[in-house]
Amino acid sequence: MYDLPAAEALRKAAAAAPRLARRCAREPRALDVLTALACLALMALDVPGLAAAEDNPLNGVMAALVLAAGASSLLLRRFAPWVPFLVALVLLGWLHELTLAQFALYSLARYRGRLAGAVGVVGYVLFAYVMFTLPGWPVHRGDTLSEFLSLVVPIGVLAAGVGVAANRQDLVRELQAQRAATQALEAVQQERLRIARDVHDFVGRELTLLSVRSQVLGRRAGATPYAAGFDELSETARSAHRMLNEIIVQRGVDGAPTPGLEALPELAAASGRAGSPVELLVDGAAYRLSPLRQAAVHRVVQECLTNAAKHAPGEVVEVRVRVVGGRLRVGVRNALPAGVVGSARSAGASGLSGVSGSSGSFGSAGVSGASGASGSSGAFGSAGSAGSAGASGSVGAPPGAAGAGRGDAGLSGGGFSGASGAGISGAGAGAAGVAPVSAGIGTVGMAERVRAVGGTFTAGPHAGAYVVEADLPTGDLT
Repeated sequence: MYDLPAAEALRKAAAAAPRLARRCAREPRALDVLTALACLALMALDVPGLAAAEDNPLNGVMAALVLAAGASSLLLRRFAPWVPFLVALVLLGWLHELTLAQFALYSLARYRGRLAGAVGVVGYVLFAYVMFTLPGWPVHRGDTLSEFLSLVVPIGVLAAGVGVAANRQDLVRELQAQRAATQALEAVQQERLRIARDVHDFVGRELTLLSVRSQVLGRRAGATPYAAGFDELSETARSAHRMLNEIIVQRGVDGAPTPGLEALPELAAASGRAGSPVELLVDGAAYRLSPLRQAAVHRVVQECLTNAAKHAPGEVVEVRVRVVGGRLRVGVRNALPAGVVGSARSAGASGLSGVSGSSGSFGSAGVSGASGASGSSGAFGSAGSAGSAGASGSVGAPPGAAGAGRGDAGLSGGGFSGASGAGISGAGAGAAGVAPVSAGIGTVGMAERVRAVGGTFTAGPHAGAYVVEADLPTGDLT
């Protein structure tokens, strides 16, 4: 071993000091030990005076031990800051020692807040003033009242003030850490939401398209041996689509359970506050439905209340959710404004107002042969075929059931949203006098939710009111 030059040793010590400080800053116990040692070092300056004083029986060693015991109480400053404060008052009354009081007041204000700091300062000043009025107060601690106040009061106020400032900084850092954690969690949830939507939109679309094409090919196959295979393929695709939706709903796209029937009263209350009162009736058996079916009902009611507030503000909205004969019946009805009733029957409108029709599980409903440019609603819009007379379509009917093998005409032209050509927003009544369901995105979303669980959906004006009805299988009740 060899000795380093003094300059090199000092340089290394200076370089190691910041690293040691950062490490100690991350260790609260180490900071407490350093604080206690610093307090003891300052109080050690008073040891000679305490040993020579005549008002106590301490010698130099005993005074050092007493001060060391008092300084060690600072090890409890985070968990029990009142302990070093009381010890400081004892030393103040016995040895007239003010140093520990500064550290105790700082710790009290930092770890117990502004109120505790203020109480500690008041108690410290009053106790010190009582000691000042008694015989034996040392001259070097203030001979007159003004000297006493100029020494004792600033010590307590400044120490507590610094502690309050440190307490506020601790709160700011804690809030910043919580905000950072919240932002990270929100980013994760947003990414999960985006993935869930992509899976639902793209994978669900392909599964639905596979089912529709299989049904079309099954109709074309007729009585051939291949027809049963196409039907089986179509049912498999529908089952996969339902399971996909079930997984997304049960896990929740935002980390929380998907809203179900228990959230309907809140929706009704919000609609009432917005000016559209709601009469809500939900059968008790409906609460035993699966999360997927409850989510579909919630989606339907939510969109209906939104559209009622937009197109028929102030009108009473009747919401009925019933379980009848193994089927779940959802009905939403609101009166239409007087000026809307006539036009709603003659032409289609955007959103939910002014349209009617029906859609099946995966099919189109109300294909108009009279207008020559019909639109079908549902998961897939059909461009229709001009002059396909009598293709009115029935609720729940598969595509092509009423079009003599031409029900797949829209597969290549209509697309998933049914927004091409005549589209699903086609105006004019069909051959059976029924207009297609509105092309509004809200209506399409409701229809998709209902069809995803094997139900049927209708929406349109009837007898001066706008009526939305959904019929779903209850499945296995819990």
